[in-house]
Amino acid sequence: MSILDPATLAEAASLIQSGKVSSFDLTLAALDRAEESQSRLNAFITVDREDALISARAADRALAEGRAVGPLHGVPLAHKDMYDHAGKVTGCGSKIREGHLAAENASVIERLEAAGTFTIGRLNMSEFAMGPTGHNHHHGRAINPLDSDRITGGSSSGSGAAVGGGVVLAALGSDTGGSIRLPAACCGVVGIKPTQGRVPRTGVMPLSFSQDCVGPLTRTVDDAFTILRLISGPDGKDLTCVDAPLKPLSEDISALRIGLGGGMFADRLTKEVEDAMQETARALAPHVLSIADTSMPDLGGIAELANVVAMSEAGAVHFDGMRERPEDFGPQLRSRLAQAIAVPAPIYLRALQIRARLTADFLEMAFANCDAILVPAMPFLPPLDSEVNVGAGSTMTTVISGMTAFTRPFSFLGLPVVTLPVANCDGLPVAIQVVARPWREDIAASVARKLETLLALGRFHPRPSIRPAA
Repeated sequence: MSILDPATLAEAASLIQSGKVSSFDLTLAALDRAEESQSRLNAFITVDREDALISARAADRALAEGRAVGPLHGVPLAHKDMYDHAGKVTGCGSKIREGHLAAENASVIERLEAAGTFTIGRLNMSEFAMGPTGHNHHHGRAINPLDSDRITGGSSSGSGAAVGGGVVLAALGSDTGGSIRLPAACCGVVGIKPTQGRVPRTGVMPLSFSQDCVGPLTRTVDDAFTILRLISGPDGKDLTCVDAPLKPLSEDISALRIGLGGGMFADRLTKEVEDAMQETARALAPHVLSIADTSMPDLGGIAELANVVAMSEAGAVHFDGMRERPEDFGPQLRSRLAQAIAVPAPIYLRALQIRARLTADFLEMAFANCDAILVPAMPFLPPLDSEVNVGAGSTMTTVISGMTAFTRPFSFLGLPVVTLPVANCDGLPVAIQVVARPWREDIAASVARKLETLLALGRFHPRPSIRPAA
């Protein structure tokens, strides 16, 4: 591996701070990768070469002058096109917002810049973050770096493609029903959806205010947790953000009890996914106190409630735009928003009213005898693009519904989830979710990091192979 292509955020920061490589050279290499890969990945909406190199030179000067540096000083990143950067466009993957200039930084961007990072461009995404496949009517779909015929997952499609394709070491995504976890699963990287209220959303495009979460996509669990630690905590502006300490990762997980949530879905899983769940459980078993199947309430019903809430709130966000500029929405999104606006208010309010009770019931049942639960990220391998485009008809509906069946419920319940790939099926990732109680991202990430070590996970390609039956 080249010194200009470090494996982790910690390695990149160490190389810069030790003087072994300059931020300028590291950034130049990332920009070259971004531009060279654009025709293959379509991960970026814009690449900001000039501004990125100015920031890199400034980082090198600060280091040379002995000025205080953050833990990720001089490391170039890129983020989903829905985070405000002062003086720059926040387009949200849309036509309507393409001319919107942000007045100030989003809180999470401000915190990452305080840590020493800067951005090299805006990453592609589903229009207004509405779409689990990653398609975008205005900018085209981001391409899966592992197989160009497969989708990246969405809505953080460019984040998954850029990190999975080796362009940047980390990218912010957002997750309302799986929009971090699905791209992580499809592109063979790590994603964290934090507890609802862990990370402030000031300066972040809204979709569903009661379910939106900000979180990272990275190559490793340690890197994802590093980003989460940097962006967490109240900012004094987002009143939904809670001051809950983020506990550190633990090397020792021997006292943890692990619940398996795959068994109850066995009839819905492909053989590749079922085998990966079993292999993961076998690998983890010697390192934890116990591992066994756990009971959970009906996730299908919870997923339906999650969708009702998300669509109702999205309809409210885009009500004026649909009334004044409907032609500027992509046709599929316009159709979805028309349905969202028509959701009866009593149905939406009832879903919100029973949310707390359902969460309490879920925690009592699912976590009765365990500290973390392993659940498939998707019931099948990353879908083909041909399976989810408009011409696919009923197949498209079935596949999209299946994609979000295991992710939406945890958004509605507000639980923290770490997603990571655990197996390689002929070059395609099989991913799982590690779910924990509210505010226990440390438990989910500690289990995920142990799995990463046990299964020799790093970049996707060296991972162990599980092949489908002949």
